[in-house]
Formats: sequence, C-alpha cells, structure tokens
Amino acid sequence: MTCFAGLDIGSTAIKAALVDERGELISSSVAATGSLFYKNTLELFERLLQQAGLRREDVAYIIATGYGRKLFKDADDSISEITANAVGAHHVGKAFGGVRTIINIGGQDSKAIRIDAEGHVANFAMNDKCAAGTGRFLDAAARNLEVDLEELGDLHLTAERAPLNINSTCTVFAESEIIGLLANGHGKGEVVAGIHYSIANRTVRLAKRVGLEDRVYFDGGPALNKGLVAALEDELRRELVVPEHPQITTALGAAILAHDAYLREGE
Repeated sequence: MTCFAGLDIGSTAIKAALVDERGELISSSVAATGSLFYKNTLELFERLLQQAGLRREDVAYIIATGYGRKLFKDADDSISEITANAVGAHHVGKAFGGVRTIINIGGQDSKAIRIDAEGHVANFAMNDKCAAGTGRFLDAAARNLEVDLEELGDLHLTAERAPLNINSTCTVFAESEIIGLLANGHGKGEVVAGIHYSIANRTVRLAKRVGLEDRVYFDGGPALNKGLVAALEDELRRELVVPEHPQITTALGAAILAHDAYLREGE
C-alpha cells in the first residue's frame, strides 16, 4: 500500500498524519515536542507506521510543516503551516458544507486564515508576539489553578456567576491577576470562564482582521477545550465547526499536499 505523510512539528506538540492514494486519512498520532525535535519526530513517525501496520518503504512522500519543519531532514519537502492548515481545514470542512474562515490556536501563537472555495489562502493574520491568547497561556492558567489542563473545559461550565475580566495582555501579568482573583475568594469556574473569554476576545479580533465568513473552523489543541469553544461561539455569535481530532488538521493538510506533490512528480 502506498501512502503519504504529513508531519506538523510544533513548538509544544508534534502531529503526524498518513493518507492513502485517494488522499483520505489512514492514521494519525500526537506527541509532545520536547527539546529533541528530530529524535522525537522520528519516533512518533515510526510509531504511526506501526500503528497503521505499514513500513517506511510504503511511504512515498513526506512533507514537514510547523515550527520545526526545517529540522526534520528526512522529509521530501517542507511548507508553511498556513498553507497546510488551509488545505487540511478545506478537506475536513467539506463534510460540514465547506469552511472559509479558520481559527487555529497553537502552543505559542494563534492564527486566523480566510480561504477561497478551492482551499487557497486568501488572507491570514497571526499573533505570535504574546502568549496570552495561546495554548501556553492555558497551560500556565491550569498550573496556577492547580488543575489538569483537560479540566479547564469542565470548570468553565461550573461557573455560577458571570465570567471575570482578565485584563492583562501579558502572560506573566495575567498569571498574577489570576492568583489575585483566587486570593480574593473567586471560584475557579469564574476565573476559568474569564480566561476563556479573554482568549476568545483576542482571537475574534484577529479573525475579523482577515474577514469572517459564516462557517468558522476551529482547530489546534485548545479546540478540545469545550469551555473555550463555548466562549468563542458566544463572541462570534455563531456555531463553530470543530473536527473530531482538531490537533491534526495541519498535519493532514501536509499529508494531502505530499500526495499531490508525488502525483505531480510522477507526471
């Protein structure tokens, strides 16, 4: 069986996807990036092949994307995560009637992308100067609240009062603000809801810069957080399209592009 691989090597997580000769997803996997980019990416790729019952020689083409794409020398090519994200979201979005606006929140940046009807990037904007609207901010918040990251979504839904305002735009100051709110007796649910609305507010401003279409696709690891999803939907005043595995959209896009590149080279 001939297949094609996409590796999204992010600052906090590595995502891998395999597609078949029709460009359909076969298997995917996610692991922490750690400090050894190449070693950890290679180990994840090998596990993915074992999981799918495939051998390295079954993979005809590999495209790497993401923060560490240039560090994985085994790839046949590398591309921008903006392009890969657009292709992956366009592919998955077909099942929802098509998507034209993408919100991606990663470990250290957030992105808004507008695509055309064919999935090509029409406009995009990034926030990579401050971590206050990213997955890293959620990690820091969970640590200050002394809860697991996966608990934030449930805590959001326990808030009995209106979400608290988190005004700081810097992660360090926001952490101090969170500690102060807890010390003043506010419940964790209120604080978490405030954090989610703070991120949602920044993200929606970013999305408006590229132009909002009716159907908005949300991906990246934080899309697994149902509290953040609820806050974004409230701020956007529309329902989001959230895929079953939101972390792998960009890796899937890279795998689809690997398939396309292989066909072009064959021609």
